[in-house]
Amino acid sequence: MGSRAERRTVVVTGANAGLGFWTTLRLAESGDRVVMACRSAARADAAAAAIRCRVPGAELEIVRLDTADLSSVAEAAAQLSTLERIDVLIENAGIVHTPASRQQSVDGFELVAATNFFGHFALTAALLPPLERTPGSRIVTLGSLTALWPWPRLDDPQLQRFYNAFVAYARSKLMLQSFGFELDRRLAASGILVRSLVAHPGYSISGRTPRVPSVNEPRLGKRFRDNLQAPFAQGKHRGAMPVVLAASDPSPPAGLAYYGPKWMLKGDAALNSPARETTNRTVAAAIWAEAERATGVSFSL
Repeated sequence: MGSRAERRTVVVTGANAGLGFWTTLRLAESGDRVVMACRSAARADAAAAAIRCRVPGAELEIVRLDTADLSSVAEAAAQLSTLERIDVLIENAGIVHTPASRQQSVDGFELVAATNFFGHFALTAALLPPLERTPGSRIVTLGSLTALWPWPRLDDPQLQRFYNAFVAYARSKLMLQSFGFELDRRLAASGILVRSLVAHPGYSISGRTPRVPSVNEPRLGKRFRDNLQAPFAQGKHRGAMPVVLAASDPSPPAGLAYYGPKWMLKGDAALNSPARETTNRTVAAAIWAEAERATGVSFSL
């Protein structure tokens, strides 16, 4: 483990469970100082305790963050902005098991879009100053294999006319992935030396993930069902590896950098090719404009 002076400071949203937990654990094993930005303090404490059992001396901090609530985002951003440096911001928090019917956030947004995308958009804008003052800093957003599905219609970005649980998830992750790529382009054009990289976990499921008390405890039936998918599925401990690679790659490629499992669904972390629509600048401009309109955040680059 590196000395305290050598440690990077990495902020991970949704660090208490799933991919966020395993990402945090791997970064702690590498000697990074990790700030766990989580909605539930109790769950964050349990996850931090589990990590410290595996990595004695892990330097972990907890900041309360609910990405579905813009006031919580503002409060967390104010706290995080006091950090001396932010080397990496990993935008991991999100709803995976989406509600069957359309629900709204406290700010009146479609809940899945608010949690997975709009909150991260506002958080990124607020944390750009500490990222700018940290040499070699980067932002890692989490995309999804749902980007390979046909692009959901852009004329109803918050699914007000038609709601479907799968479409809600796909739309939110497509927006986040597109934002990650467009952010990298705009940062480069502005001469700001912060990279924006995108990673996806492949098909990663909890039933193929090691058991961690209070963090990942799938029932026997789920573990049995998930292990039937072993030929094309992996655990979340493996799905976190592309995220860790994006956070730590010493020489990310110029232009749009996209990390995922070598075999798309599973495998070692490697560079991947993104879905074409997520790199479309017309689509990205529409998503960016909708995010500014919805959040009231002017993110001019």
